Amino acid sequence: MMGTLNYTMSKKAKSESEGKIVVFGAKQIRRVWLDEQWFFSVVDIVGALTDSPNPRDYWYRMKRREKEATGFELSTLCRQLKIPASDGKLYETEVVNTESAFRVIQSLPSPKAEPFKQWLAKVGYERVQEIENPELAQQRMRDLYKQKGYSADWIEKRVRSVAVRDELTDEWKSRGVKEGIEFAILTAEISKATFGLTPAEYKNLKGLKRENLRDHMTDLELIFTMLGEAATTEIARNKDAVGFNPNKNAAKEGGTIAGSARLQLEVKSGKPVVTRQNYLGKQATPLLSEGETGNSTEEE
Repeated sequence: MMGTLNYTMSKKAKSESEGKIVVFGAKQIRRVWLDEQWFFSVVDIVGALTDSPNPRDYWYRMKRREKEATGFELSTLCRQLKIPASDGKLYETEVVNTESAFRVIQSLPSPKAEPFKQWLAKVGYERVQEIENPELAQQRMRDLYKQKGYSADWIEKRVRSVAVRDELTDEWKSRGVKEGIEFAILTAEISKATFGLTPAEYKNLKGLKRENLRDHMTDLELIFTMLGEAATTEIARNKDAVGFNPNKNAAKEGGTIAGSARLQLEVKSGKPVVTRQNYLGKQATPLLSEGETGNSTEEE
């Protein structure tokens, strides 16, 4: 649903003006890309899902009603960003990211919002099921990729890559590496040594923005990604690396092992492993977001 939100609206939605406007039915929802995520105009969301002749006033009254009913300030979900108005000029506008958009939708007393609310309830229930039975998460992931046209062999490699990544991040956590920026730096070290590209550079090569890089890798790219991360895990354990710098060295060494194997294959096959190939023709947003399956913080 648009962003992720765009994905679930995809039967009715399309991108225009280089992705700055999403069309939902006959309603335009303005959006802007910032800090690696989409931000959507709240007034436009309200207008699209309520058919109110004055969505700005509806949003004002809705915020007041929510505060009176629950004590929650919907405005705390928003930030002010400049977005083009109908006259083409830029104006400060209240916007929300995808997560906050869902929260806004939950407060909309509108029949059009009901399918979104039911979808959120279904997803929440499925997550509870997956906590009780983790195998369900893997099966659902396989089903989603299959629906998107990925081959069975690719899907199995992707599932395996998640397990390899989770094992590595669990190892980092146990060895004092901080989630977030330190994970991102170590991941970039492995990628640079393996492919000669950081994840950000790799995504740029493939023409990706929000999309998950690994969802757009070929079989060989996934294999060498797994090799670099599995080698890093093994080296960190054997050297008992503790803390950021020792694990950074292990990441470089693990990536170098995978990089050497990649170069040897390229020499023997006469073809590069790194490719611009992606699956944008089959999907517009990632199926597997960071951290959704296990403990992954995959790219950045």
